[in-house]
Amino acid sequence: MLPKEPTLANRHPPIGSKSFAGLKLDLLRRHPAGNILIICALLEIACILGSIVYPDQFRYLSPLNIQSVLRAVPQLGIIAIGIGILMIAGEYDLSVGATFTLSALTMTNSFAAGMPLPVAVAIGLMTGIVIGAINGLITLRARIPSFIATLGMMMLLRGFILFSSGTQTRPFHPGPAFENLMTGSIGLIQVSFLWLLLVAFAGYLLMDRHRLGNHLYAVGGNRDAATAIGVNVPRVKLFAFIIAGGAAALSGIISTVRVSSVSPIQGQGLELQAIAACVIGGVSLYGGKGSLIGVFLGAVLLYTVQDILLLLRAPGFYLDSFIGAFILAAATMNRVIQKEP
Repeated sequence: MLPKEPTLANRHPPIGSKSFAGLKLDLLRRHPAGNILIICALLEIACILGSIVYPDQFRYLSPLNIQSVLRAVPQLGIIAIGIGILMIAGEYDLSVGATFTLSALTMTNSFAAGMPLPVAVAIGLMTGIVIGAINGLITLRARIPSFIATLGMMMLLRGFILFSSGTQTRPFHPGPAFENLMTGSIGLIQVSFLWLLLVAFAGYLLMDRHRLGNHLYAVGGNRDAATAIGVNVPRVKLFAFIIAGGAAALSGIISTVRVSSVSPIQGQGLELQAIAACVIGGVSLYGGKGSLIGVFLGAVLLYTVQDILLLLRAPGFYLDSFIGAFILAAATMNRVIQKEP
């Protein structure tokens, strides 16, 4: 049975019950990305003011720091976009960190074996897509929870990475043209950050402007209802797994080009950071709710906090504590908002 259409009184409060600014703020808070947008804005304002007041001690606005942040965010941001789409569809992928590394390693080995660069890059991307498809098939055909299926895949891939690489870091030097295309710079703007914006925009078009996006929200929110209206649930979820794997592969390729090498331990922990960025950005842990704008801002927030800790010369391991605190606060806030009338 379809829910009743909200009445005009429910949609809009009576005139005079709230100020215009208060109403706008309330609407912003109820948006899936509203809270994270407010937090990011306040944090950025505080950092800018701190950098102006203490320019020598807190170099947040220095060109070198801005370039560093814009280079670092895409590594997590691109993966988080893929994971966000998958979580909205009601599934998880804990193997994206290993997929990130294996895709980069496959590209590096293919290029070292004499394959043309475009072919090597295509092989790296296909590695992530195939892993995503396998995760989806195992989850959907064998009816194994995606958390367990992808956890097993993560451990399997990590073992294969160590076996195939011999625990050695592999260099990757594709040439200046490809390096500029993937990780060059235009003034302070980093090309890798432009790739993140492109992926985020493509994700926005998919989720907010395409019928498939409606299906992804539907299968994550209520699988039975989605089936009842004719949505092919297995196909939609399989597509979401493929997107997550492809996003992890693209992130691995960009990161490998940036550092000119791939390490077998590269990408460890990215899967949890990606889930954290999604939760902080307002994606529901139960599926069916979320915004890729929020996911993007969640990734930016995590790296901003890390950057602040580095600028303040705080020990790096404090980052885990801040991430944990953000996850708890974001999950609690999202639940409170969902219960509000």
